[in-house]
Amino acid sequence: MLFTSALFSFLYLPIVATGFFIFGRYPRAASAWLGLASICFYGYWMPKYIVLLLVSIVVNYGFGVVIGRLRDKDSNSSGISARIALIFGLIFNLSLLSWFKYANFLLDTLRAISNLNLSEIDVILPIGISFFTFTQIAFLVDTYTKGTREYRFIHYLLFVTYFPHLIAGPILHHAQMMPQFASLEIYRPQIAKIAAGLGLFALGLIKKIILADGIAPYADAVFDATAASHLPTMPEAWIGAVAYTLQLYFDFSGYSDMAVGLSMIFGIRLPFNFASPYRATNISEFWRRWHMTLSAFLRDYLYISLGGNRRGELRRIINLMVTMLLGGLWHGASWTFVVWGGAHGLYLVMHHSVGNAFTRYLAFLVPRSFITLAAWLMTMFAVIVAWVFFRATDFTSASIILSAMFSIVDADSFPKVLFNAGLSTSRGVWLILVWSLIAVLPVNSNMLFDRLLKVCIQSQWIAWFSTGAATTMVIALIIINELRASISPFIYFSF
Repeated sequence: MLFTSALFSFLYLPIVATGFFIFGRYPRAASAWLGLASICFYGYWMPKYIVLLLVSIVVNYGFGVVIGRLRDKDSNSSGISARIALIFGLIFNLSLLSWFKYANFLLDTLRAISNLNLSEIDVILPIGISFFTFTQIAFLVDTYTKGTREYRFIHYLLFVTYFPHLIAGPILHHAQMMPQFASLEIYRPQIAKIAAGLGLFALGLIKKIILADGIAPYADAVFDATAASHLPTMPEAWIGAVAYTLQLYFDFSGYSDMAVGLSMIFGIRLPFNFASPYRATNISEFWRRWHMTLSAFLRDYLYISLGGNRRGELRRIINLMVTMLLGGLWHGASWTFVVWGGAHGLYLVMHHSVGNAFTRYLAFLVPRSFITLAAWLMTMFAVIVAWVFFRATDFTSASIILSAMFSIVDADSFPKVLFNAGLSTSRGVWLILVWSLIAVLPVNSNMLFDRLLKVCIQSQWIAWFSTGAATTMVIALIIINELRASISPFIYFSF
């Protein structure tokens, strides 16, 4: 069930929110209702995987209880026992993730390097498995290292399954959520938070339905054509690559905004996942702004655990590369994702090794504004090139697009892929320019949400007005999305 569907917005969400506040006098019942509703939300996609989700939750809850109780004991042997329990918990989670997400990827790799006739495994990737697995890994590690404890199964169930984050994140931590679930305040409807939540949900819908889906045809036309071995021209290759850069941001950040907005309707605040990443002037800043909960997870639970920068420069480089390679593989079971992660690992190594020193040196020679602009252009250039591998179906398609982008191939004699797809090159350029300006605006949806929430808390009248306006906008956007096929020419204005 997608956030952008009429079924979700017009049926599921009103029923779940109404039931939650009706049961609000009895917090345990309200928590159980929200947990059950979240399981139904997950099961709508494929009911048989409800069992997988529940098994994962029950097993991790059991590991969490065991680790917590062992850590609460004072003897040295109990510390060792807790560490062993943590290791088995991590093995369970990583095995589950590896089987469903990477089994066929490993078989394909073995088949390619050994020429063995290995059959495909009939397994379907459960939606959201990466997010609920990483959320529970963080819980187990925090239980061992930070004293996190959760002995109430219903609260743990809700923590993992909470539907706004279950499918596409953000990755949550126990310490972020449980104090909020324990607050009696959330079990009563708060008009200010409902207004702000609906407003951010509407902004997320705009990002997804208007911005991401509006520019997606240009990215799809170029990447689909190269997958079929057609060669784009240099302008088409750049249009496709930049269009995908914008599509991915507005799509993913739109869903993240919707998740934060939906959660605020229930009075619960989720962490923001994006903070204008395309304004970054270096690759480290980009990762502080892009998919921030994943970046924090990789930093805290992988990079630092490997030693971070505490064991010398060479070890720091190795740790960065390992972290980013695994981060790339987390996004998808393909070597193109690994290359994407490796590219960002190299970017980070270069930035930490020479980037800062080079920038300080240039500061003595040229104006600061020039350095900032040049740094931003270089960062965006590196990000766009890496996104080609992220989007391409294979290395052949990626090499075709990159070759065309840098005019290594001459595609003048080949059919124009945008023209064949019924798309205007000039309109694509204008869309990219306008969408890029929106992406780098100094005010983003996080800031707008905070300002709206503050104003609504100060004025009940504004809160009620905002609720009505946001509800109307959501209804209109959902209807537009449902009728896209017949009225899309009137939605996506052309230049």
